[in-house]
Amino acid sequence: MAEQDITLGRLLAAVEERPPVESVAVIARVLGEDLGASDVGFLLADFGGDAIWRLPTSLSPEAGRQGRIELPGTVYDRVIRSQRPQTVDSPEEGCVRVYTPVANRGDVMGVLEVCVAEQPGDGQMRHMAQAALALAYVVTTSRRFTDMYEWGRRIASPSLAAEIQQNLLPDTLCCEAGNVTVAAALEPALTIAGDTFDYSLDRDTLHLSITDAMGHDTGAALLATLVVGALRNTRRARATLAEQALAAHHALLEHGNGGTVTGQIMRVDLASGRCLFVNAGHPWPLRRHEGRVAEVHPAVDLPFGAPHQDAYRVQHLDLAPGDRLVLLTDGMLERSASELDLPALIERDSGLHPREAVRSLTRELREITGGDLRDDATVICLDWYGTELPAPVAAARAEGTA
Repeated sequence: MAEQDITLGRLLAAVEERPPVESVAVIARVLGEDLGASDVGFLLADFGGDAIWRLPTSLSPEAGRQGRIELPGTVYDRVIRSQRPQTVDSPEEGCVRVYTPVANRGDVMGVLEVCVAEQPGDGQMRHMAQAALALAYVVTTSRRFTDMYEWGRRIASPSLAAEIQQNLLPDTLCCEAGNVTVAAALEPALTIAGDTFDYSLDRDTLHLSITDAMGHDTGAALLATLVVGALRNTRRARATLAEQALAAHHALLEHGNGGTVTGQIMRVDLASGRCLFVNAGHPWPLRRHEGRVAEVHPAVDLPFGAPHQDAYRVQHLDLAPGDRLVLLTDGMLERSASELDLPALIERDSGLHPREAVRSLTRELREITGGDLRDDATVICLDWYGTELPAPVAAARAEGTA
């Protein structure tokens, strides 16, 4: 294999010269030339993280869906979970296949698969890691211009309500940001029920929200749109939590046709771990603190849009280094999921990255309910490490594996 350096700048410059839909093909060509690779592919993870699909050469939704691979038990699953590259000898093909995770700040996009003639050395593995990092930035940028990356993320064409709901969610479902990591997962019911979550980072603050609109289908999605729009609008105007809550409340009173939305909005000081929050009729969060998982029992105000609610109380919770905070909607607590022991599962998965922890919880929910959810189920996992990262987390970040 060629030893020349594959720099991010060179890859990105080559991509910039071509249309967005050709970005992955450009990276494949550069890798093929510089590493002598006989085959280069990018496999993109779907929305729920349960399947992966090979980016098709034929630019059509049908080609994307035909290329789907269920993740459990595959090398792709191992790479995504561990965030470490793996090599597999393929004597029948006369090559070695190298699988490298493609991720950006903890948000897993997929796997870069490269077929080379011989076992790669450290230099070649480093080159492929650089290409995977470039690919993560390319996908992040290019999907603003094309729907191509959305085709395979969807098992089937979503309903109008599902389309609205997905477009309300943040662009990435996971973010590592120094001393905090946040990840979320949403398991939709067959009739979309209006769950949303959102987050944003300032220099020293994490803003977080989770909401659950009453009703189902398009009506619930429209209520969710009002709430998310009001919260984002006031958050970006640097309003206080109490002002954000009132803005969401008034938006529903004025435009929600009598509908209500439960929710929890938060601000976490990244230096101190002090968490300010408003609870508007929403299920209590759970906190893992010093090896024990317990519900946090805040005072609960009425949902947004409920008559006779004229103010929202801002409460506080002080997170300690190593704490894990889990927020959820009542779909995680519905009657058909009564066997789901959330505290026990949170404790069991305490060593997992938040990205994997939320996926584990939604997988358990699907198994217990047989996939027949009567309500959307959303879970957010927040890890706060304090001012100094624990040694295992710091080492994984340095290696690009967490």
